Amino acid sequence: MALGLITAFSGYTAVYALNDIIDYRVDQDIMHSDDMPKPKTDLDSVFVRHPLAQGMLTYQEAVIWTIVWAGIALIGSFLLNPLCPVIFLLASLLEVIYCYLLKITHMRSIISGIVKTSGPIAAVFAVNPNPSFAFLFTLFIWLFFWEIGGQNIPNDLSDLNADRKIKAQTIPVRFGIQGSTLIILSSLVIAAVMSITISLVLPKPISPLYLLGALFSGFYFLLFPGYRLYQTKAPEEAFHLFNRASYYPIFMLLVTILSWVFTLNNLTL
Repeated sequence: MALGLITAFSGYTAVYALNDIIDYRVDQDIMHSDDMPKPKTDLDSVFVRHPLAQGMLTYQEAVIWTIVWAGIALIGSFLLNPLCPVIFLLASLLEVIYCYLLKITHMRSIISGIVKTSGPIAAVFAVNPNPSFAFLFTLFIWLFFWEIGGQNIPNDLSDLNADRKIKAQTIPVRFGIQGSTLIILSSLVIAAVMSITISLVLPKPISPLYLLGALFSGFYFLLFPGYRLYQTKAPEEAFHLFNRASYYPIFMLLVTILSWVFTLNNLTL
């Protein structure tokens, strides 16, 4: 578990750093634009957003930072399962493609969903070298639409004016606020449904505690803020949704652990 946590942290840190390196010039243009978004209140900006573009470290330092974390991720993932570093490298390549498609197509959001989901898929292979296809598919759909509806599009929605200024191609630029909020809400509904559906493809029955926790999490962290954004179309609601959805995975982890404990206690009794 310790190796898995270190590897996952290193992998995502490397990929996010890679994003900042590839988008270095674009981020600088946005920061010097008159349409620079107002300071955000989302979790993406708790510390420093785009430190390279802000001049808080040199380009060389950013490259070294990325290489070090990527190296740790590659070593750790190989120790977990030789397939895992392959997934990591493919995800890194997709992240580069995602960045270069900024001014080409709004369909790049699909790549974002794949990259974010690659970590959990690698984690499955780290635990079980031969997982069922049904489980992998359901897990992928679940987390893919969580990323699309709870992270990617809400983040782009808050940057709508700046993205239009630099002629970026995003879903909000392509479909506007009305279309984007509809896609967001639809994606969140799919994610919430998949959190329940995954219990049907597990090899053993799951505790009712998981189902209750998944229902609560889906409504509280995804559907409620998503519906409010759909109703109001307000940028601050996009921040609120992004923040709520960011807590969704950790809460689902707690729900899963508690359901395991509940099941084990019932078995021992």
